[in-house]
Amino acid sequence: MRAALTHRSFMLGAVLALALLLAAGLSLVWTPYPPHAIDVPNRFQPPSAAHWLGTDSLGRDIATLLLVGAQNSILVGVVAVGMGLVLGVGLGLLASARRGGAEEFVMRLSDFTFAFPALLTAIMLTAVYGPGLFTSIIAIGIFNIPVFARLTRASANAVWARDFILAARACGKGAVRITLEHVLPNIASVIIVQATIQFATAILAEAALSYLGLGTQPPQPSWGRMLNEAQTQMFQAPQLALYPGVAIALSVLGLNLLGDGLRDLLDPRLARQR
Repeated sequence: MRAALTHRSFMLGAVLALALLLAAGLSLVWTPYPPHAIDVPNRFQPPSAAHWLGTDSLGRDIATLLLVGAQNSILVGVVAVGMGLVLGVGLGLLASARRGGAEEFVMRLSDFTFAFPALLTAIMLTAVYGPGLFTSIIAIGIFNIPVFARLTRASANAVWARDFILAARACGKGAVRITLEHVLPNIASVIIVQATIQFATAILAEAALSYLGLGTQPPQPSWGRMLNEAQTQMFQAPQLALYPGVAIALSVLGLNLLGDGLRDLLDPRLARQR
């Protein structure tokens, strides 16, 4: 804890990540205005006591849209990264424990999945199921699976080569028990750091998909769609693009700094090398 409190990257990242969580949590119980309320006569209002960040082209309160938009970012990040963790880590551990044909199959499947980035996967899913938040989650989650599978397999292979694994085998432990009791605990820190980084990537990918019209659909607020709607008023009200852009940038920056700090704290050798 003392090391964490003195680590600047970790603390700054933790503050920004906590601000994102608080914004999403606050919007569940309170927002300055109803998120779907339209007040056309008061559109393009400047920041004031009534509207902290002003209003958009439909008279909606921007602060409210930003708060509610944080919900989508958190939801997509949690579900998509969770999907990648469960399936990717499981496949990576299987490939490392079994080796041979199982390892070759998992790695070639990962290579095949990497050929379809989240955007292309979202386009294919949209053609079948239509655009929406569910499409974004599935597309980003599928992209996360090979990321965690390859990382887990490489980290687990290094652990399987250690002497204490040989000792565990000599004691009669099977592959499944060794994986759960020895391999997974020793690579957990690497997986946690990667999950933090992928969370930031998921937020950025969701914003990009919503900007292109493939993600969250109206009337549900989304940071990416706020950017899309603001591009037609760039000369009339440039702040409409500034607010969601800053929100996305700070969220991604905070999670990346948090992951960088966790990497140093969980592996002190990296901190000493710096």
